[in-house]
Amino acid sequence: MKLTRIGLTTLLAFFSFGSASLSAADFRLASAISDHMVLQREKPVAMWGWADAGETVTVAFAGQSKSATAGTDGNWSLKLEALAASAESRTLVVTGKEGRKVEVKDVLVGEVWLGSGQSNMAMTVASCYHFDAEKAAAKYPLIRHYRESSGPSDTPQAEGIGAWQICTPDTVGGFSAALYFFGREIHKEVGVPVGLINTSVGGTPIESWVAAEVQSSDPDTKANYDTRLEAHLKFDPAQAPALHQKQMAVWKAASEKAKANGTPFVVPAPKDPLAMWKLKGGPAGLFNGKVVNLVPYTLRGMLWYQGEGNANSNPGLYQKQLTQLVTSWRTIWQDEVPFAWVQLPNFTSPGEGWPRVRESMLKTLALPKTGMAITIDLGDAKDIHPKNKQDVGKRLSFWALGTVYGKNVPAISGPLPAGSTISANAITVSFNHTNGGLKSITGGPLKGFQIAGVDQQWKPAEAKIVGETVVVSSSGGIQPLAVRYAWKDWPDYSLANGAGLPASPFCTDDWTVPVVKK
Repeated sequence: MKLTRIGLTTLLAFFSFGSASLSAADFRLASAISDHMVLQREKPVAMWGWADAGETVTVAFAGQSKSATAGTDGNWSLKLEALAASAESRTLVVTGKEGRKVEVKDVLVGEVWLGSGQSNMAMTVASCYHFDAEKAAAKYPLIRHYRESSGPSDTPQAEGIGAWQICTPDTVGGFSAALYFFGREIHKEVGVPVGLINTSVGGTPIESWVAAEVQSSDPDTKANYDTRLEAHLKFDPAQAPALHQKQMAVWKAASEKAKANGTPFVVPAPKDPLAMWKLKGGPAGLFNGKVVNLVPYTLRGMLWYQGEGNANSNPGLYQKQLTQLVTSWRTIWQDEVPFAWVQLPNFTSPGEGWPRVRESMLKTLALPKTGMAITIDLGDAKDIHPKNKQDVGKRLSFWALGTVYGKNVPAISGPLPAGSTISANAITVSFNHTNGGLKSITGGPLKGFQIAGVDQQWKPAEAKIVGETVVVSSSGGIQPLAVRYAWKDWPDYSLANGAGLPASPFCTDDWTVPVVKK
């Protein structure tokens, strides 16, 4: 996948577009370079903004002074030399011609992580378990949260909207919960200021977050991109209310029928199409509106919590799409930063969409410097927004602390399948990240394993732990060809490592499955 030239060329075009609308008198910094920010330690620190064409701009901070000249489009950029971590509140001063000056106050230096995705990344601390206790304890002035508040755009936007907030009991309720609980662990264990950049929007598919050039230039995703773009361009806002009424009528009828039959009905009510159109835009809409303006803010790493929006629409494409997102974001930042995501938790949703997105997330770990928080035990059967984000953040932090910061942690991941071998009537699966040995979560027999033979029909299987492997077999006389584990939206799960972290759902087959289109 050749993304490097696409990414760099596109990035330059983004900044040119964003600065073109600025008047000659404008003298400003990128929105994320603002009061209370945290700068990344131990790496050259990017600074950028706008001034008059040809104007010399000087940035002074922590004893350094660096200058750059604005181009014909008014855009300028430079890098400060790497800084040591500092909890001292200092002022960054940017000066131009004729006494023009911008002061950025209360600047710290530490670790900066960007978090993105849909509603479970956007979900706030106020919406999580034990908020009263979390609020009272949120006295961390060295943790800062930046919420990117821009909307989607059909074209790349170099300027955004957002503000940094200091973590206090009065502000923490509006922080991204997954980011905050992750950042709190990093702050406690590493002992430096932590900046958390939150750019996320609920109800959005991954297509909204990947550059148009990346999606349209790849033959595996071009058709999907074209379909999404056509639907976006054909959308008629005037007809949206009537469409929503029809969708609601169908949903209500199905709900009432299920209730009359005494069967569960967990299908969420259809979302207002006009509201969603405004919220996410077309394919690449959120990348254009909420990611571009953050480039090239210097980061330690990135976190991603999304997938629900793709589980019922071509879930088999998600591995390619997540690979595109990770690779292209690293490219436009020109930095192969560590990148981790949250695997979808257990949830009641019809079909195989959720298991297949989980499997795509597992397979994407083939990319270098990536990690995954396994959350198959943290979901809510009827709520797509599980409230236990504390453990989500902690599991992400285990990965970061163990791999990025070199700290001793119980485990950086739950068990991940590392290969399998087939014998006469059993399949032996080996695992990585067994940390203290594999175990049953309940202490009883393992559950959630299935095997299939040549007919590709899945049957319940017996499973037992043998060292760092699990031997899976069936008493039904099946000649096994493949095994899968926890392969349902709300599966039985039973396997963990010695640190108590659950194993990832997985399958060993590569059988063709029908393409699901929404």
